[in-house]
Amino acid sequence: MSKASTSPLAATRGIGIRDKLGYAFGDLASCLVFGLTQSVLNKYYTDVLEISVLHVMVMTIIARIWDAVNDPIWGRIIDRAGRKADGRYRRWIRIFSLPVALAAVLMFLDVRGLVPAGRLAYIYATYILFGMLYTCINIPYGSLAQVITSDDRERSSLSVFRSIGSTFGAMPAMVLASVCYVTLADGTKEMSYTRVFLGVCVIAVLSVVFYLLCHAWTKERVVSEPEPRQKGQTAKVVKALLKSRPFMAVALASMLFLAAQMFGQGYNPYLFHHFFQKPGLTMLPTVFQYLPVAVIMFFATKLGNKFGRREVCAWGVLLAAVFNIALFLLALAGIANVWLYLAANLMAGIGTAFLFLLVWVLATDAIDYNKVKYGVNDVATSYAFYSFMRKLGQTVATILINVPLLRIGYNGTELKTEGLTDAALKTMYNDSVMIPAVLFLLVFLLLRFFYPLNKKAIETLQVEKEKLL
Repeated sequence: MSKASTSPLAATRGIGIRDKLGYAFGDLASCLVFGLTQSVLNKYYTDVLEISVLHVMVMTIIARIWDAVNDPIWGRIIDRAGRKADGRYRRWIRIFSLPVALAAVLMFLDVRGLVPAGRLAYIYATYILFGMLYTCINIPYGSLAQVITSDDRERSSLSVFRSIGSTFGAMPAMVLASVCYVTLADGTKEMSYTRVFLGVCVIAVLSVVFYLLCHAWTKERVVSEPEPRQKGQTAKVVKALLKSRPFMAVALASMLFLAAQMFGQGYNPYLFHHFFQKPGLTMLPTVFQYLPVAVIMFFATKLGNKFGRREVCAWGVLLAAVFNIALFLLALAGIANVWLYLAANLMAGIGTAFLFLLVWVLATDAIDYNKVKYGVNDVATSYAFYSFMRKLGQTVATILINVPLLRIGYNGTELKTEGLTDAALKTMYNDSVMIPAVLFLLVFLLLRFFYPLNKKAIETLQVEKEKLL
């Protein structure tokens, strides 16, 4: 056996298709259950449980305030936890796979028999519980990429596979959002609780299966020892993260990008139900945005390595903003129909596919930068902060979904007998295209002008990183 093959550096490389698929299965599982909160939960709350949009929005904000406390605590627990036979991070995926699935089901239990205050208390408790358990599995899963391989290009490949997994994971919830309606005697359609709950149960079971496959098929190659207990260490790590330009830029960009994605998935059920009057097509905008991923995934890594990951992601997301603005301008001219909307979503998907596929490696690059520049070895704590920023994106999306609904006076109960005015429908459509446009423009500015890790900087970072192994 050659000396190179037995070196410590060689031992931290050499991932195969099993690792890639296993890592993809982890985000597939997460997006199966998380997709329910994106595509189904908001409309389920407003139309089935008859919770006001204001209460839904306030609940989400309160949950994120709690996450600001919960996420760093869990990150520190992971960083201090010792290694087991199945590594430092993989074991948490196995332990929390079933609790996360059960928490997802609990969010959709039929509590319509409770008084309004009881229903509100129940959704608070179950929504926050799901968020806490999801954190318990998502932080170690996100940290796992750092220890599967030390190689920059292999991590880029893992990012692509993770994004592929999330694409397939988000699909079942979007399908459920499209098929959960029943036609009433008067010809109108409404969300069926029975269909929603059966779909949720199937999705929850599938998530456990794929979490366990992730645990079984991945391997931790980079030896990562637990961080010693030091007073004030969490505050020191967070301070270092806040002053890290690469980390804060990618965290904010990821937050806004996720907000744009989640806004579309959460707002489309309302748009297609009331504006287009085609609730059965609700899933198509997101499907059309993901279709380009099926092609671009084969060369996203190569293009990112050749031209720079920052560059292809930034210019791609700018393209998405342009197509959304085009939809708004056409609507001003009186041109707004479902097929034009879907075509623009397909073109926007070409632009966002690069960031969608490479966003995770942008984050790992920033975490590596912090390790080299500031000596921050607390990977789980770093990822916990990054995860929290993405959860803020979920909150931003919830606010951006429900504030426009409040503006047009949306009330799920009243709409069973009354429709929206033409002015309200026009406002609904304009919001559906301009809100993502603004978010995409902000992401472009952050990546292009504030995220400093261009192609040359990444090459230098890889050399410095290898010196630490």
